[in-house]
Amino acid sequence: MEYQSSAQDGFDELKPSLFELLSEQQLAALLPPSLRYLLAIATHRHPRYLLPILNSFDEVYALVSFLVERHFLRTYGGGFTENFYGLKRERVLRVKGGEVPRAQIGAADAVRETLKLRDSDVWRNLAVMVGLPWLKRKLDEGWDIHAAHANVLQGGPSFTQDREILQPGASFKERIMFYYKWFLRKVYPSVSAAYYFALLAWNLAYLFDGSKYHSPFLWLIGSRIRRLNAADHRAIELATQPKAAPSRPGRPGQQNSIFHPRVLAQTVSNRALSSLRILLPTSIFALKFLEWWHASDFARQLSRQTAAELELPPPVITGLPKPKPQEQAQRQPSPSKTSPTKSALKDKSAAPAKPSPPISATTFLPILTVPAPANTSLCPICLSPVENPTASPSGFVYCYVCIHRWVDGAHERQAAFMEGNRLFVGDDGTEVDDGVGPGWAEEEGSREGKWEDGKGRDAVTGRRILGGTEALRRVLV
Repeated sequence: MEYQSSAQDGFDELKPSLFELLSEQQLAALLPPSLRYLLAIATHRHPRYLLPILNSFDEVYALVSFLVERHFLRTYGGGFTENFYGLKRERVLRVKGGEVPRAQIGAADAVRETLKLRDSDVWRNLAVMVGLPWLKRKLDEGWDIHAAHANVLQGGPSFTQDREILQPGASFKERIMFYYKWFLRKVYPSVSAAYYFALLAWNLAYLFDGSKYHSPFLWLIGSRIRRLNAADHRAIELATQPKAAPSRPGRPGQQNSIFHPRVLAQTVSNRALSSLRILLPTSIFALKFLEWWHASDFARQLSRQTAAELELPPPVITGLPKPKPQEQAQRQPSPSKTSPTKSALKDKSAAPAKPSPPISATTFLPILTVPAPANTSLCPICLSPVENPTASPSGFVYCYVCIHRWVDGAHERQAAFMEGNRLFVGDDGTEVDDGVGPGWAEEEGSREGKWEDGKGRDAVTGRRILGGTEALRRVLV
């Protein structure tokens, strides 16, 4: 009797610690990026078949996760990663305190059958395990695309017109997108903060035994996470045993052979889903090994030794050959024909030649570019000190707002040049001559159809930026 009372009033052995639950959540959060990384590598070899899957990775992963989690909830009583940690999900009894310690000790099998998840509980848990993470990922992705840079770019006229004002006569799809972006900018940050604060509050309550649930969503669906006991292991062993074929057919025409498509599909699907318990730790160790291999000095030294043994041929230089010294001497005028005083005056009065603009390979039109300033602390576009420095793939550093608007084709300097204005006045009052270079006749009026304004290109080099504004990178100073 003394032992029984101490067992009832003592520590709950079936209650997992908060650290176990957090470890399980971290493992579940590592699966989507790991699978996306492996799929991206495989897509390089078979882009025709795998590129559509990679573009719709969130939806495909949600569908596969739904099938896997449904199988594990029905067979093992817990999710995929929860079963890896020896955890399960059970219903909470509607009794005072919600605990039956005496029945748990004396009739563990009966308590397990009573607390086992029903079909409605399985569907509710699937909504929390699969639907909620998918919705959170999509909202986070939408916020990064439509609302993350809204506070930085809000000062420009083009951005305020497109993002803050609903144009009259907009279609139904445009209205939906407008209100969706408005929700991401105005409401979603508060919703996301409330989501994380609620998780923190429930975790603290669970840590100090103030609640049976470590998540508010489990409280809403009436389920909690527990450790597997002996009764659970016996039930799982019986559920995972292969079913023996009946001695006689159930109905006329029914085939019970292992090679029948129906029996083969059931057997293969059950074995494939159950084998994930072994593939999960194996894949984790494999990914960690690859991460160590690419980050360690051993791999670098081995690659250096391998490259040292290779005899590489000399590089082939393509392009026009340099003129011979004799041809250069013939092209240069003799010093006797020109007087030294005239040549000196010409050198002093001649201004440095402006380089010719690059030519587009598609439209064969000259591209508007800006010269790189001698002072690297100035932005090449606005000629002011760099604010919020951002680097383009070419390596030049600009103000974030300037290069973002330049790539979008909405910068004031581009608009002034295409309208035919020659001078551009920077923020500090500096006048810049954006006239055309040597060999090009100066146009009067609009330059539409005669020049490219540099949209989608680097402002200095004129090279096209693959990925647009997504390829820009902030510089941490």
